[in-house]
Order: sequence, then structure tokens, then C-alpha cells
Amino acid sequence: MHEVVDALRAQQAELAGYVAHLDAQGLARPSRCPGWSVADVLLHLAQTNEMAVASVAGQLGSFVEQATDGLAPAGSIDEWAGSLVELQRGEPTADRDRWLASAEAQADAFAGCDPGERVEWVAGQLAARTLATTRLTETWIHTVDVAAAFGPPPAPTDRLWHTARLVWRTVPYALGQARIAAAGPVAFDLTAPDGSRWAFGTDDAPTTTVSGSAAELCEVAGQRAVAADTSLVGSGPDAEAVLRLMRTFA
Repeated sequence: MHEVVDALRAQQAELAGYVAHLDAQGLARPSRCPGWSVADVLLHLAQTNEMAVASVAGQLGSFVEQATDGLAPAGSIDEWAGSLVELQRGEPTADRDRWLASAEAQADAFAGCDPGERVEWVAGQLAARTLATTRLTETWIHTVDVAAAFGPPPAPTDRLWHTARLVWRTVPYALGQARIAAAGPVAFDLTAPDGSRWAFGTDDAPTTTVSGSAAELCEVAGQRAVAADTSLVGSGPDAEAVLRLMRTFA
């Protein structure tokens, strides 16, 4: 668990490096997320960080019920998240400070967890390590979203190993959500940011293999890029479906 928590703390620190010093005007800059400012992205992260803390405490249901009081029903998770930001949007520096506090609380909560402990989240129960990896992944995605307001994106790091592993492990879930039964095991054969190789599932006699840049795979799974516009290639009967449906979220 400590490896994921250490990566989460480092990712949160990278994002803090972009936003901790900003005034309201800087936080109002548009992010890569359509319609959201930098402060809106931070507010969304604060809201979901707080949900994660409640989940670890076994209080997710009551926390969400209280936090969303007055929120109109939404047709999707994305709509729900957007509505919650609109409902709770405040002064930009206050939203930033809320994120800073929630980030520390989230990392501390996960640090006290057994990695196999079952916790509640959007799609049901999952291991605490998996939820921590999901939170690491969302923080990375939104770090890049925020960085777009100020210049080039941050260089990818080996923290993406955790995200790439999450994407690989959730391929069956992603296919299942589309009611696709995999023809057999799926493997990833990826080039890490430092040029080394990250292999997932290659010892399982895979029928489908996805290869290419690990960073690009994580961008595609996070719905920030389309596989056809990257170096990613797939072979095997499920290659097209995996490249289209792989994801980092419920």
C-alpha cells in the first residue's frame, strides 16, 4: 500500500506546485476540462477526495447523501460531478485551499488501510489499494488538465505504472460494461516514460495484446486522447474493443 500512497502524495505535490501560489485570477484560468476553470478542477478533486476519506471510514453513503442535498438528479456520473461543482463552487482560493486540505487527508486515510480492505465506491466494493490507485490516476489526469492553463504538460513519470496496471486489471470490467465477452486474456506490452518495458498479463498466453507508449495508453484510458491518434497498436480479436473501451474509472 505504501508504494501507491507514496505515488499519490508525489502526484498531489506536483499539482500543488502549479496551484498553491496562485491568486484568484490565476485559479480562474480555463483548464483542459471544457467549461471548468483551474479552481473548478480543484474543487472537483476536493469533493472526490473527501468522498474517498469517507469511504475509508465506512461512511460513504451518508457523506454523499449529505453533500448532495439539493442536487438535481443526473443522467450520468459526469453530469453529477458537474452539478456538484456548480452547487458548491466558491471563491477560487477557498476552493484551492479545500483541495490542499483534502489531498493531505486522503493520503493519510489510505496510509492507514490494509491494501486488501474492501471499501465502497461508485461501482460498488473494491480493494483499498484499487481505490487509492484510482485516486492517484484522477489526480494525475487533472494535474495535466490544470497544467494546460499555464504551458506544456508535465513530463510523465514512473507513477503511471500504477495507472497502467489499473487499466489492464479493469479491462474485463470495461468490456463487460459494453456486454462484450473477451475471447481470451488481454496483455499490455508498454514503453515506460524512461524507455524501459512494462508488461502486464504477458505470461497468460494472451489472445489480445496492446503495445505502445504507457503514457499514451493512460491518456486514452482517461478519455484525454483517442487511440488512433497515438502510437498504440493492438493485435488479436479484442484489440479494437480494448483500445476503444479501456478506462480508468467506473
